[in-house]
Amino acid sequence: MPPVRVAINGAAGRMGQRLVALISQDRQLKLVAAIDVPGHARLGQDAGQIAGVGPLDVALSDALSVEADAVIDFSLPDGAEAVVRVCRDKKVPLVLATTGLEPPQVEAIREAAKAIPLLWAPNMSLAVNLTMKLAAVAAAALKGQDADVEILERHHRYKADSPSGTALKFGQIIAGEMGQTETRHGREGRVGERPHGEIGYHAIRVGDNPGEHTIVFGMLGETVELTVRATNRDCYALGALAAAKFLVGKPAGMYSMADVLGL
Repeated sequence: MPPVRVAINGAAGRMGQRLVALISQDRQLKLVAAIDVPGHARLGQDAGQIAGVGPLDVALSDALSVEADAVIDFSLPDGAEAVVRVCRDKKVPLVLATTGLEPPQVEAIREAAKAIPLLWAPNMSLAVNLTMKLAAVAAAALKGQDADVEILERHHRYKADSPSGTALKFGQIIAGEMGQTETRHGREGRVGERPHGEIGYHAIRVGDNPGEHTIVFGMLGETVELTVRATNRDCYALGALAAAKFLVGKPAGMYSMADVLGL
């Protein structure tokens, strides 16, 4: 069986470089394109050299000009918006991992999924997506049990969006089970008693932390906490590569990491 031909959008970034490096070690995958923004200082350089794994004969470019079986996007919202259009027009499956998207960009993603297989997840980690399933089970069990929900997340100092897309996804899943209608981002001053119908988010930005999330279900006299943490970024990259393999040959539609895990 021939390897899956993969293109990386955002290939010169931290996650893009790890994807390039890991693809070079996987016999089931072949890097065919490494893409980044027009005007990037490293355009024309070998993607393998940029990633520190030696030459791969794939130059960093600003467009998808070769055939690919799947595209993986770890970029910024504008870059994600552009690659959604390209993949829709070229009928190429897309794994989308960029967060911080605006409502019109989200709508464009949903429209593209009508034409191509598209897996969109705020977090590609297999452990995080398993924890999302556990959070849904806990939320369903604790519905009506007077449980408060707080979500704490830690990331590196360079992360641009806050709270993380993963934290917001946890909140969406929990609210879907328990029915919270309000959110609060941090607390300061005399805010009064905590309302039961809200989810609290707390974002911490420190050093080079690749990401950790803790979901707290607090009741009177007892507490349940779910914590998932990454020790390096490879968990996100490996999840994205598993997603790319999964999408090949699938019909058009919106997919999730739960589909990859069979949950």
